[in-house]
Amino acid sequence: MYVCICHGVTDTQIESAIDNGVETMKGLSQELNVGSQCGKCCQCTKRVLNRKLLQIAEAQPQVA
Repeated sequence: MYVCICHGVTDTQIESAIDNGVETMKGLSQELNVGSQCGKCCQCTKRVLNRKLLQIAEAQPQVA
């Protein structure tokens, strides 16, 4: 699904950037230019970011 129409960025591209180490909106903006033009994609981008970071956190073994 397209998240940022201005730059043609999809949720898959956002998830891939997160898999490659991007962990913040600022990082996604620098990497993919999301939110850098009209800003309408910011809320959806944040949802994708938070969902993906939660998936990564849940997959990590807990250290006691």
